[in-house]
Amino acid sequence: MKHTITLIPGDGTGPELATAARRVIDATGVEIEWEVEEAGIDIMEKTGTPLPPTVLESIRRNKVALKGPITTPVGKGFRSVNVDLRKTLNLYSCLRPCKSYAGVRSKYQDIDLVIVRENTEDLYAGVEYDLGTPEADQLIAMAGGKIAKDSAISIKPISVTATRRIARFAFEYALKNGRKKVTAVAKANIMKFTDGLFFRIAQEVAEEYKGRIAYEERLVDNMCMQLVQKPELYDVLLLPNLYGDILSDLCAGLIGGLGVAPGGNIGAEIAVFEPTHGSAPQYAGKNKVNPAGIILSGVLMLRHIGETEAADRLEKAVAAVFAEGKSVTYDMKEQRDDPTAVGTAEMADAIIEKLRSIK
Repeated sequence: MKHTITLIPGDGTGPELATAARRVIDATGVEIEWEVEEAGIDIMEKTGTPLPPTVLESIRRNKVALKGPITTPVGKGFRSVNVDLRKTLNLYSCLRPCKSYAGVRSKYQDIDLVIVRENTEDLYAGVEYDLGTPEADQLIAMAGGKIAKDSAISIKPISVTATRRIARFAFEYALKNGRKKVTAVAKANIMKFTDGLFFRIAQEVAEEYKGRIAYEERLVDNMCMQLVQKPELYDVLLLPNLYGDILSDLCAGLIGGLGVAPGGNIGAEIAVFEPTHGSAPQYAGKNKVNPAGIILSGVLMLRHIGETEAADRLEKAVAAVFAEGKSVTYDMKEQRDDPTAVGTAEMADAIIEKLRSIK
């Protein structure tokens, strides 16, 4: 079966990573027509926006996209293209598996966790009012002295609809993938209404899966400690947006870093797959950075479109290159200045070579 998939190279190191991923995915034998669409800082001068309408049109048409990293300015400039895509396309679930692979340096072994993060609301909803604006002043007055007068304000919405939807996604994912337990994570002892609602709705959904999938709750600060001390106790983690973003990076740290961490943003009809690391513009064009994150995101994508056999072969090929430790980028060597480290393209070549020997 032929698939038409939107490919968004991104900016910074994104284009070379996207090229590597495309070559490797094509080498699986899955027939894909790639529809390339540009987004990010590099396209702004031409289009006046980092997210041109043609990108959204392509994704809506094809239903599936693979995206390279895109730079988000810190504290100024345009809002995150990544967040914009998730909100505009209603990609309500961020799926981030964190799995140990032999040959990847880490203080931990046998990690196999899945982060399921709500993508559309919480503090990432973008409902913010700057210092001195009429809206901020009105909210400060409504708070009756609980907010300092010189405050900027962000609003944290947590809804029944979004919570029920993401909780059901987590439980369905657990069922389909042979997982045993879902752990909801929030801070409901302090934020009793918002995070309290998150737990309450998650409990209601958990009742529908009683006897099939276990359910428990953890406070987010305690969960951070638990993951460092005994990650083997956990399986699928269900979180609101902000906590999910933070804990997904923590879990990536358990498996060796963001360079080997894949991700997918999934809605009812559309899915966009991307690595969890940033665009590393300082390395752009240097054929230096690790392509594993975007290639493993391609594995998630292949499973999503029903190409399970190809996905399994590709994951085995990546794992074999990791385990051999020869044709890997500098970040996967014991010494980062190891002269035997290869570049982005050469690591992709090694994965393609392994693919040829895996049946």
